[in-house]
Amino acid sequence: MNGARRPERFISELTRDTLALVLAGGRGSRLEQLTLWRAKPAVPFGGKFRIIDFPLSNCVNSGIRRIGVLTQYKAHSLILHIQRGWGHLSGQFGEFVELLPAQQRLETSWYAGTADAVWQNLDIIAAHNPEYVLILAGDHVYKMDYGPMLAAHVTREADVTVGCIEVPLADASGFGVMGVDGDLRIRSFVEKPAQPAPLPDKPDRALCSMGIYVFNTAFLFEQLYKDADTPGSQHDFGHNVIPGLIDRYRAYAYPFVDGQTGGQAYWRDVGTLDAYYAANMDLVAVTPELNLYDTEWPIWTLQEQVPPAKFVFDDDGRRGMAVDSVISGGCIVSGGLVRRSLLFTGVRVDDGAQIEDCVILPRVQIGAGCRIRRAIIERGCVLPPGTEIGYDHDADARRFSVTPGGVTLVIPEMLGQALHHAR
Repeated sequence: MNGARRPERFISELTRDTLALVLAGGRGSRLEQLTLWRAKPAVPFGGKFRIIDFPLSNCVNSGIRRIGVLTQYKAHSLILHIQRGWGHLSGQFGEFVELLPAQQRLETSWYAGTADAVWQNLDIIAAHNPEYVLILAGDHVYKMDYGPMLAAHVTREADVTVGCIEVPLADASGFGVMGVDGDLRIRSFVEKPAQPAPLPDKPDRALCSMGIYVFNTAFLFEQLYKDADTPGSQHDFGHNVIPGLIDRYRAYAYPFVDGQTGGQAYWRDVGTLDAYYAANMDLVAVTPELNLYDTEWPIWTLQEQVPPAKFVFDDDGRRGMAVDSVISGGCIVSGGLVRRSLLFTGVRVDDGAQIEDCVILPRVQIGAGCRIRRAIIERGCVLPPGTEIGYDHDADARRFSVTPGGVTLVIPEMLGQALHHAR
C-alpha cells in the first residue's frame, strides 16, 4: 500500500489511545419502581443482560479496552454485576473495566451533573494518559462500532464530536437538539427544547444527541476547568459544555446510521416503562431489529451457571409450551402456556398458568392457574395460584402500577413480599 496505513490499522491505533467513560450514575426515575433498588443501567434487559452491557460490549467489540464506569445512585447491584461479569479483560495488556463511584475526589459533593462526574475524575483520566476520551451514557440499548466515529473525529480535526440520531419531532423535546451545516459542523445545540427545531429537509424529524461524545483529552480538560469555574452552571454536557463551545471550537455531529442500509440504526432510550416494555417485546419478533444472535458483535454479560430451560407435561390441559417467546436458561415451564413473552433466567411457570405479552424478570414464580397479560413482573415476585393481572386495569391500578400504555408493573413490595434486595 506504498507505506499508507490501512483504514483498519488507523482505527485500531485510535481505539488503543482512547479511554471510554460510561456515565452510569442515573436514577432513571421514569422507570418508577424498576429503579427502586437499582440504578437504571443495572435494570435487566433482553432475557439475560443488563442495560449497561450494551455500551460496555460496544466498547470491547470496537477495540476500546480501557473503560471507566462512573456510578452514584444505588450502585450496589451495578457494581456486583460488573465485578462478576466484566472481569475477563486482561490487566497485563492494559485492559480494564474500572469502577469510579462518586467519592468526592475534587469536591465535597456528589456528582452534580454529567460534566461534573467527569471533572471529579480528572486525576484518574490523566493517570491513564489517553489521547481521546469517549463519553457514553450507560442506559441506552444499541450496537455501535465506535471506531469509525473516532476516525471521523480525527479526520475532521474536531475538538469534539457528538453522536446523533434522527428522532420524530414530537419526541425530540427529551433530547439535545442540534443544527448542523452541510459539513456536519454543529452550529446550534439546545438541550431538551420545548419546541425542537426540525431538520431542514425533514420537517417531521429533528437531529438529536445520543449522549455520546469524543473529546481530545487536553481540550476536554480545558472545557471542564472552564465549566467548573462558571457560576450557575448545571455542570452538564448537554446543557452547558457543548452549547458553550460550538461558536469558538470545532464541534461536529456524527450520524449513527446502519452500515448496510444507510438508514437510521437501532437505538433505544428505554427511559420509561412503556419504552422499556416495547423494546423487550421487540425481541420476540421473528426478525427483531436488535439482533442478539449476531456472533460478530456479541453482547457480553455475566454468565450465570444455570441449567437449560425446561418444558414439561404433554397432557390435554396440562402442556408446558412457549410460542413466539424468548425463554432464558434455568426456566421451567411446567404445564403452563407462554405466548409472545420474554422470560429472564430462572422463571417458574406452574400448571395451567397463561402468560401473554409479558416481560418476566429473573427468579419469578408464577403459580398454578395464573393469567398474566401485558405485564412487567419484577425480579423475585411470587404470584399466588389463580392471580389475574392485565384483565381489569381498574383492579390492577389499585394494587400495582399501570402505565399510560396499559402495561402493569408488579414488584414484590406490591405483593407484600418486601424482599429489599438490590439485584
